[in-house]
Amino acid sequence: MACMSSKAGTMVRFNSSVSVVGSTTMVRLTDQASRSLPSRGQVSVRGTLNGHEFQTVVEPDGLRGHWIRIAPELQQDAGLEAGDSASVTIEVTPEWPEPELPPDLRAALEVAPKAVRESWHDITPMARWEWVRWVNATANPETRGRRVEVSISKLDSGKRRPCCFDLSACTDPSVSKSGKLVPEK
Repeated sequence: MACMSSKAGTMVRFNSSVSVVGSTTMVRLTDQASRSLPSRGQVSVRGTLNGHEFQTVVEPDGLRGHWIRIAPELQQDAGLEAGDSASVTIEVTPEWPEPELPPDLRAALEVAPKAVRESWHDITPMARWEWVRWVNATANPETRGRRVEVSISKLDSGKRRPCCFDLSACTDPSVSKSGKLVPEK
């Protein structure tokens, strides 16, 4: 594994096995690769997977490491299946891609007061990722609905980020338990 720099521009190379947790295909960063990143939380990167380019946000695993979700199209292009070894190169980027908004949060923002919509567009893409992660961090429909409501309320009161949120936890309930990425089976 090679690494250079400590912030934007940090280049990390590693090999990892492709794994599947639930219906999510991923590669887990090696310990050394994770330590090379500037944050224990999410990190915006662009890179290659077996030579195929991608841009994403590396996710924390709640265990001081990280993982990368492999989109189905990228998995197909790279010709990878669970258990295959993948060659990964990532470079930390200062630009964050826009997060995919979950339908419930998107709907709430569409009908929110103009000031809330303006606040949403005024915050950074990194902050928008944090709001989306916070809303998505629960599988309970009632809790999720409440988080959408609280998001709109907090944005309306000028808050730019969710409060009291462990940014180093694995927050995708389909691949985590108690804030930690579940082991592959």
